[in-house]
Amino acid sequence: MKIAIVTDTHFGARNDNQNFNEYFYKFYENIFFPTLKQRGITTCVHMGDVVDRRKFISYRIANDFRKRFIAKFQQDAIDLHIIIGNHDTYYKNTNDVNSMEELVGQDRFKIYTNPEVVEFDGVPIQFIPWINSGNYDESMAALSRSPAQIAMGHLEIDGFEMHKGGHRHEGSYNAEMFRRFDIVMSGHFHHKSDDGHVYYLGTPYELYWNDWQDPKGFHIFDTETRELERIVNPYTLFEKIYYDDTSNDYSKHDFDKYKEKYVKLIVVNKKDLYVFDQFVDKLLKADAHEVKIIEDFSDLDAENVSDDIVENTEDTMTLLSKYIDELDVDLEKDRLKNKMRELYTEAQDLEL
Repeated sequence: MKIAIVTDTHFGARNDNQNFNEYFYKFYENIFFPTLKQRGITTCVHMGDVVDRRKFISYRIANDFRKRFIAKFQQDAIDLHIIIGNHDTYYKNTNDVNSMEELVGQDRFKIYTNPEVVEFDGVPIQFIPWINSGNYDESMAALSRSPAQIAMGHLEIDGFEMHKGGHRHEGSYNAEMFRRFDIVMSGHFHHKSDDGHVYYLGTPYELYWNDWQDPKGFHIFDTETRELERIVNPYTLFEKIYYDDTSNDYSKHDFDKYKEKYVKLIVVNKKDLYVFDQFVDKLLKADAHEVKIIEDFSDLDAENVSDDIVENTEDTMTLLSKYIDELDVDLEKDRLKNKMRELYTEAQDLEL
């Protein structure tokens, strides 16, 4: 049996930004649902963080979610299993009050707030929703006594990156706690990665600038062979241009690819101001959602401006983590890092 797996869809992301919303549905309407129909797949597991904000959702986003996402599962007769993630639950200490039971209900779809073993074509799979104080004991019991060899959940396991090239998470659950299972698939961290045992499947599309050049998509899991196939999302939202007219000819530059994108123009070298102005003028007319021009590398030679330099200037979480490590205070630094990470993620919603 083949099961579609999607996770961390974050409907309502970036303060209900409609540009993001349409970008999301471009993926579902052109890639996700057509692939399921073509493959004859009638079961889908969502591994949590269906929506972006725990406390509320706008009527506009909720309306689209119901008509363009949930209704499509019903129309195509696809069984949907939703594992509650931390963004789906109202309280931090329990999954009992959650957006999915309020927005979706249990009519055709099953929503999981506590650990449960579910059989698919005779194969038991352990579902593990977001672990908190309300379901902690039950979750720990599942980790030690589950009859399943496969686990799917919304988990926070140490040693994996939330975003590509970012800080490796610390201070939660050790991967050894999941050794009972042959394979563990999880949502929560947005960068796809694995250690051969635990597989973080990543978001289906770009949400933040640190998703740039980090391939996105969804997966199809074969319960018989245990093969995990990735279906790549061809659509991107973020583009970076490293402008250097000393080594590039921009006379035939393709500006069409910036339509409906967020663009950063990083000026490495501009020797010919007329050519640069012409380039910027064409870029601004390319129908991009937004163009940001960054000119803070004028004191560096072009050959010294690497992707690493630019990316390091953006990796705020790594800087914060290093700062916390260097503090000479009697505090639980891992807890402080986790709190800073939560605040940083919330702050990202305030600015594109």
